[in-house]
Amino acid sequence: MSTSDASASTKAKNNTGSRLSPVVEWLAREGRFLPTISDLSDEICARINLAGLALWRFRIGFRTIHPQLLAMGVLWVEGEGAKVIHARHGIEQSDDYLGSPIEFVFKNAKPLRSRLTDLDKERDHSVLHSIARAGGTDYLASPLRFSDGGVNVLIYATRAADGFKEEDIRELECFADYLAPVIEVFATRQLAVSLLDTYVGRRTSQRVMQGKIRRGDGDKIFAVMWFSDLRDFTALTESLSTSLMLSALNEYFELVAAAVTARGGEILRFVGDAMLIVFPVSEQNELSAACEAALESADDAFSALGALNHRRLRTGLPQLRFGVGLHVGEVIYGNVGAPDRLDFTVMGPAVNRTARLESLTKTVNVPLLLSAEFVRHVDRPVRSVGLHAMKGVGQPQEIFALDELHH
Repeated sequence: MSTSDASASTKAKNNTGSRLSPVVEWLAREGRFLPTISDLSDEICARINLAGLALWRFRIGFRTIHPQLLAMGVLWVEGEGAKVIHARHGIEQSDDYLGSPIEFVFKNAKPLRSRLTDLDKERDHSVLHSIARAGGTDYLASPLRFSDGGVNVLIYATRAADGFKEEDIRELECFADYLAPVIEVFATRQLAVSLLDTYVGRRTSQRVMQGKIRRGDGDKIFAVMWFSDLRDFTALTESLSTSLMLSALNEYFELVAAAVTARGGEILRFVGDAMLIVFPVSEQNELSAACEAALESADDAFSALGALNHRRLRTGLPQLRFGVGLHVGEVIYGNVGAPDRLDFTVMGPAVNRTARLESLTKTVNVPLLLSAEFVRHVDRPVRSVGLHAMKGVGQPQEIFALDELHH
């Protein structure tokens, strides 16, 4: 193995007249405008091979800020094309990472070359042996430096009988300096999208990325609405430690999210222990399907809750319960707030009715309640649980539950 810490300026100087000069020029003029990092990688690898460097594998990895992912990137393999790859949190403690070339580059900010035809069973990492078994002969992991000083990684491998020539290594290391600012743009864009998706939801994220961020921007959504909240939340907060309380909340949120997103539901807001979810409807004939999707999501969520509570019972933790209200209507989805602190929120009588409906699940001791408007669009047996007053609604409203005897 050998390492090198040649400066970027030296590399740029050495690149004059390089076989990769046309690739660098294309990258600056056209490549940076490609829509995805996969498209970019496919084209880069095709052009590197056209230049005569016999590339077989190519990988880009960069760290990101994401609740589930530590890093992401792309892997290109000759004959297979490029695909986006993800590394989840915790991988940095795994055998796949510890002692690997990627760890070396991240820690030392230096390139690392390995001739795969001359590996040592004890010294060299298992990933190198794996690539060698697949036919690789030479391997180069090079740092990909971003403008904030962060070090990411760029990997090349070849199947050429003689491996990379020393001239190839110099040119590939140098190419990383030209590729880095382009990848940083992709990484920054991905970071912005992932953070927005995580903290404000996909619908709001798309609006922000489209520039709809002025105070007062808004539109109307017709949807099936779901409102749910956790029972006995105050008692739980007083009886559980902070870590156990947060764990319980996250378990509840996770099982509901898994149930609704699998059927097209979108989480619009978390309000303490409550969730406001919509199943958007664009055409009137989709309304029945959206109502059924909401009911199936509720079935799945309550089934998952039963399994969760069984596990909690075995470990001595209190049981979790929640109620769900389902309604159909139109809401205003708008951007409101102070000039320098805005929030997308959902407003309208339909939101109020859905929340009041869910609140009544405690009064009638039924975990799932349906509005009359919702029931008109479902094909399941239901039963009336009477007329009930709702705060903010002028007249008592008839509410319904699934008929368990026929369900």
